[in-house]
Amino acid sequence: MNHQPYSTTDEAFLLPRLIRLEKNLYGAAFFLMKLLPARFILDSAEKEGHIHRGTTVIETTSGTFGLALAILCAQRGYNLILVSDPAIDDALKLRLEDLGTRVEIVRDPLPIGGFQGARLQRMAEIQNEHLNHFWPSQYNNPYNPGSYAPLAEMLVERLGKIDCLVGTIGSGGSMCGTTSYLRSVFPDLQSIGVDTFGSMLFGLPDQKRVLRGLGNSLMPKNLEHSVFNEIHWVSAAEAFLATRMLHKINALYMGGTSGAAYLVGRWWAQQNPDANVVVLLPDEGYRYQETIYNDEWLCRNNVWLSELPSEPKLIVHPLEADSTWSRIQWKRRSYEQVVDSSIQLKTLL
Repeated sequence: MNHQPYSTTDEAFLLPRLIRLEKNLYGAAFFLMKLLPARFILDSAEKEGHIHRGTTVIETTSGTFGLALAILCAQRGYNLILVSDPAIDDALKLRLEDLGTRVEIVRDPLPIGGFQGARLQRMAEIQNEHLNHFWPSQYNNPYNPGSYAPLAEMLVERLGKIDCLVGTIGSGGSMCGTTSYLRSVFPDLQSIGVDTFGSMLFGLPDQKRVLRGLGNSLMPKNLEHSVFNEIHWVSAAEAFLATRMLHKINALYMGGTSGAAYLVGRWWAQQNPDANVVVLLPDEGYRYQETIYNDEWLCRNNVWLSELPSEPKLIVHPLEADSTWSRIQWKRRSYEQVVDSSIQLKTLL
């Protein structure tokens, strides 16, 4: 028999648990969503001969894509160097190092491009020191969006009709990839993207972000703006309280990006009770026991909130978004059509 009665670690954790959160709201709760693109990118590189045992994988990340790479590289025998910045939390750094990863921390941001620009600069220096290296380039690798086909297939098989997909945006891979696959089955699918204040992805100025794991200081090539029907901006305090609500109501112990997506998905599902809504919950909450799940830390860092807004503020241009939950009807337009539109700008004047 060729049947294999067990799974490897990455196979076992690759796809999410699908949980009914409310009558028409389903959560796709991942152990680590970034395993999907990391595994697909490495598999593709192996098939094309770009990587083999002994190759040094080099990437810039401060979040879970780095953890996914660390898990896979440890299993496959690749050396891994990650370039990060002070935003990386101590628990994640220790876990990466325990998996054999070399973690370099960039301390000073660039005037233009911030910490992400500085990380790219340092990464280029390290790449020059390692001739036999591979750069996964999660923000620009065309294999990133394509890696979400198994997720879309699973959702269709389990739920049948899907009317709306809600998820956070960082590299653009998960939402753009999953939406594209689902729309091949459901052409009218609504795609709702969740960003945060301080991210420049959808027209806000690049600033320091308290809520990590979503948003960006640079524009990734994998982000296709015309995929989205709506964009929501959620603050760190709102995302953290929603994360705690998700735990209290549904016993799902997830991270802050999951809370941000849950806040938006729950509201949209309530506004559209006849629609089947799926919200992507990217990673678990064990890294955040001393932060998001700690009231003292929330108060000390001015991100404690007693209650959530009942609904987002509806705006017509991204620059109208303030420090509280806001949404814009993006209507599947390009970045230029929304952000640089003279009609929209005149509306503000």
